[in-house]
Amino acid sequence: MDKKLEKSLNDQLNFELYSSYIYLSMQSYLKSLDLNGFANWMDVQVKEELTHVLKFYDFLHNRNAEVEFEAVSKPQHKWDSPLAVFEHALKHEKIVSKRINDLVDLATKVGDHATVNFLQWFVGEQVEEEANVVSVIRQIKLVGKSLFMLDRELGQRVFTPPATPQA
Repeated sequence: MDKKLEKSLNDQLNFELYSSYIYLSMQSYLKSLDLNGFANWMDVQVKEELTHVLKFYDFLHNRNAEVEFEAVSKPQHKWDSPLAVFEHALKHEKIVSKRINDLVDLATKVGDHATVNFLQWFVGEQVEEEANVVSVIRQIKLVGKSLFMLDRELGQRVFTPPATPQA
């Protein structure tokens, strides 16, 4: 395997570890708000990212390449809102998508068809990853608008004193 490609695949393996770490941090934040459904969504995401790590790990070993683990950076641990969490997740997934596309370009450039083939699964996976996060963001925004409209409607409630009986 081309050494630059091997290094790039190892970098991605480590970035996938970082991704799982980010999502675990997001899960913790959401749990702290008692948003257990949101936290569950992130729990699934953590497990998906760890599966991605293992795919890179196995692929590198199957190609007789060296696997190198790096230190995992400390992820952000507080956000302004659940919406901010998912907006961060979308930004992160777009970075992952670009990294995967860059890997495909490099593998193509060096003529490593096996790696191009391996990475195609990730290309499709990233379309799904981004779409899933966009869907949650849209739902959060819809709920926010509904709450805004309900709040506005409730703000128009007027106290009407009961009519006094006439004698």
